Amino acid sequence: MANKATSMSKVRQIIKYYIQGLGKKKIAGRLGMSKHTVKLYVEQYMKLKVPWNELSKVTDFELNKLFHPVHELPLTGKVKQAYDFYPIMEKQLRRRGMTIAMQYDVFKATNPDCYGKTNFYFYYCKWKKKVSPSMHIEHKVGDKLYVDFAGETLPYVDVDTGEIKDAQVFVAILGWSQYTYVEAMKNQTIEEFITACENALHYFQGVPLAIVPDNLKSAVFKANKYEPILNENFKAFADHYGIAPIPARPYKPKDKALVEGMVKISYQRINVRIPENEILPLTALNEVIRKNLGTSNDTTLTGRECSRTDQWIMELPSLQALPQTRYEMRTIKQVTAMKNGYIYLTQDQHYYSIPYELIGKHLKVQYSRSTVEIYDKYELIASHKRIRSPHNYSVNEAHRAPEHRHYMEWSPTFFLEKAKAIDPAVEYYIGQILAKKQHTDQTYKSCQGVLSLAKRVGNVRLIKACKRAHAIGYYNYKTIDDILIRNLDSYEDEPETPPMPTHDNIRGGNYYK
Repeated sequence: MANKATSMSKVRQIIKYYIQGLGKKKIAGRLGMSKHTVKLYVEQYMKLKVPWNELSKVTDFELNKLFHPVHELPLTGKVKQAYDFYPIMEKQLRRRGMTIAMQYDVFKATNPDCYGKTNFYFYYCKWKKKVSPSMHIEHKVGDKLYVDFAGETLPYVDVDTGEIKDAQVFVAILGWSQYTYVEAMKNQTIEEFITACENALHYFQGVPLAIVPDNLKSAVFKANKYEPILNENFKAFADHYGIAPIPARPYKPKDKALVEGMVKISYQRINVRIPENEILPLTALNEVIRKNLGTSNDTTLTGRECSRTDQWIMELPSLQALPQTRYEMRTIKQVTAMKNGYIYLTQDQHYYSIPYELIGKHLKVQYSRSTVEIYDKYELIASHKRIRSPHNYSVNEAHRAPEHRHYMEWSPTFFLEKAKAIDPAVEYYIGQILAKKQHTDQTYKSCQGVLSLAKRVGNVRLIKACKRAHAIGYYNYKTIDDILIRNLDSYEDEPETPPMPTHDNIRGGNYYK
């Protein structure tokens, strides 16, 4: 039809006048239209072969479809070649570093007589709009927090080494109010990422229902469109704050379009206002960012009468309360329980005890700045205060095997109390063994041996044996054992020596004086 759209009321008048017998020139004059346009609509009416009494009853929408049909571009020839290649190209563009220009070279190599680069790009944009339309998302109050790292870094001075390094810029934005938080971090590791997320929540003074990160390794261990596997530390952080982690789909930046747009705004309102002639330490850099961030949040939004700060104040009551304590970053690793009943934490070169029943099992260790927790599957089986002391041991006595626990309890006081419970005579005898200048292990074994005889022969015989051994001045386990074996403890005193018999051939004692 004509280049300029014609209203359906005029189309109806054209057909009506034509049926009444008016010529095309007169119709054009009455309606203020060109004769050519009237001719085109009359010819279209004749092709339809629909009686006017039926055509007059249809709606303007249906009449418009009859006179202005949408002609789809036929997928033939060069167009079909391009459209067949675009799905293949779309998959290849997901690879890091792949570009449309590189894919055009591939297309041109297999289709040398097809479109040039300009038409190739033009039809790709048309194809993409059909297969990947955009959808407007209505954000709910207190619902989601979107987080991401900006692509552009900021230089800062490392105060420890004096080196100039690149800081990663973290950006977070609340979905409904669009209230924003920006912070420069040392890197994108899990520790820095969780710290930035936590700082954002405290800046917002509340916790939304969900957090939407990108698929960076600090948040997502394995990306998946439906059920991604989260980094355990990030999941623990989310559990601590009662916030649901919902990672964006892989290669779908539109899932977090809000924060993507905020990244661009941060370049304009924050990055460009940081002095170029002076490189600041990270703390000072974040102070400058915070100042510019406040100005950005207080700026009135385009087309509205309020700022992001005004909307945040309205959203704040819908946010969940912050927990009383901050999340303590935990590192998780798999270890094997050693034969001596300990696990070895490589980071501290320190040993931590575990229950002796778990020797040889594969266990999971979670450690933070202050504690070391050891799990058997999901059961907490040991908890220790973290000690950064190389080649030393942290032990919970309850973890030892009974025989080892008993051994570790050995001391002079331990043996004296055990002996005193039997009799003071036994206590004195044990005290004399302990007073001997022997190696500690040797002395303790002698004491243990003496006290163990009570189970074999009873307390009464042991008391008598200790008294007899004391009488002869020998203090060791062997002496007591010999006395009991030879039943010498049954004699109260030494037997009297019988008198020498008299005989003429015996000189007698006086002979030797």
